[in-house]
Amino acid sequence: MRTRASVAIVTGALALTALAVPAAQADDFQGDTKISDVVVNGGKSVILGTTLKKTFTMTFTVSDNSGVDPVDSAGAILWHGTTFKKSDNTLVPNGNYASCTKVNSTTVNCKHTVTVDPIWDLLNANAGTWKTYVIADGMDGDFMQKDNAKNFHLKRASKLTVDAAPEPVKKGGTLTVTGKLSRANWEDHKYHGYTAQPVKLQFRKKNSTTYTTIKTIKTSSTGNLKTTVKASASGYYRYSFAGTTTTPAVNATGASVTVK
Repeated sequence: MRTRASVAIVTGALALTALAVPAAQADDFQGDTKISDVVVNGGKSVILGTTLKKTFTMTFTVSDNSGVDPVDSAGAILWHGTTFKKSDNTLVPNGNYASCTKVNSTTVNCKHTVTVDPIWDLLNANAGTWKTYVIADGMDGDFMQKDNAKNFHLKRASKLTVDAAPEPVKKGGTLTVTGKLSRANWEDHKYHGYTAQPVKLQFRKKNSTTYTTIKTIKTSSTGNLKTTVKASASGYYRYSFAGTTTTPAVNATGASVTVK
């Protein structure tokens, strides 16, 4: 019989854990303990800028036919890398154990809160897909350990600007639309241009609520955007970025143009 797993976790951001399971072992279990319904940050990406900390939640459900102690039977760690053993960064939740609430005689719903500080906790290379290590015990010594119970994305915050000139402009005249796409740098804590990214130039008429894409251009080596269009009607021009696995989508605030 396997030794009962311990969910005790060493606290402190970026600390690797001291779990009483074999270091090289992947998913493991004993008996009928189950972990399900893992959700990080409500299913949305976690987005961080250059300086402000962010606190988010991770929730999951644990069940076992003998019952689950709601006080000290479940815990989790968030990690980045190819395998949990060789992860290049980890985030430890606030508290050794998840806070769990009894649903019935066999099931508890659990919640962790996690606080991330971009100044101390992250490198640019850590942006992208993260994974969740979750471990839980049943009252009878059964346990379940999942090296990756759920993927989520941790992204570098983005900014996008736009300006259209001249304004006002004659109908049929040439408008030059400029802007810049930038994103948070977690190493020098500033925003820098995001290079070679496709960005849509969009327009909506003055009395409309819908933007229509005119063309797609790419950002320069400094993240700058520049293109020209023929002015046909008064309205608003904006740039729109669809986002990537490391950087969230963002729309610039529309630049108003009056056509005379």
